[in-house]
Amino acid sequence: MAAEVDGPLKRVLVPILLPEKCYDQIFVQWDLLHVPCLKILLSKCLGLGIVAGSLLVKLPQVFKILGAKSAEGLSLQSVMLELVALTGTMVYSITNNFPFSSWGEALFLMLQTVTIAFLVLHYRGQTVRGVAFLACHAVLLLMLLSPLTPLALVTLLQASNVPAVVVGRLIQAATNYRNGHTGQLSAITVFLLFGGSLARIFTSIQETGDPLLAGTFVVSSLCNGLIAAQLLFYWNAKPPHKKKKEH
Repeated sequence: MAAEVDGPLKRVLVPILLPEKCYDQIFVQWDLLHVPCLKILLSKCLGLGIVAGSLLVKLPQVFKILGAKSAEGLSLQSVMLELVALTGTMVYSITNNFPFSSWGEALFLMLQTVTIAFLVLHYRGQTVRGVAFLACHAVLLLMLLSPLTPLALVTLLQASNVPAVVVGRLIQAATNYRNGHTGQLSAITVFLLFGGSLARIFTSIQETGDPLLAGTFVVSSLCNGLIAAQLLFYWNAKPPHKKKKEH
């Protein structure tokens, strides 16, 4: 009976959540307090949870923009710099064959960020420019994932993520401060990004051991924390009411 249960359970857990040696350690030898294997299991579960959650992280922001028919309060420069960081992380991780659980959210967040960038341009009356931007980003992404792109260039792109994240978040923070409110910035999205970047520090160290990737998430957590703090500070602040122009 144990063997019958062991078969399906093993197929589910190995290698998605555990390497075979850890499965044997925990479920065959019943060493339930084996710390290295528990860290792997925790990291995998956290990573997959972040990837799954990333499917919805920025949708509240998208819906808030669509509902208000306005992107007021969102800095286009900040959105673009965040897109650079997400694109760089995804390309770097794919090139280095990191497990999907350690970077998968970058793919879904990138797609949602591209959508937000287009909406910002669209509601500024620059729809044609927005369509051109979508096409250029798609072409650039294909080029970066091409085998013709040298690894040194991909590594440089990932290294540039730290200043991109810092500058992008500082621009958004400065926009919030200047406006005295956070406009159409979604609290749900900001707090989910903050929590996700904190968890990614642990999973990137555990699953990749890459200091460049882990360092990016440390900086990202600090910057996301700044925006989250501003959201709390400006919680009851409202944008000034704009009178409709009479024609």
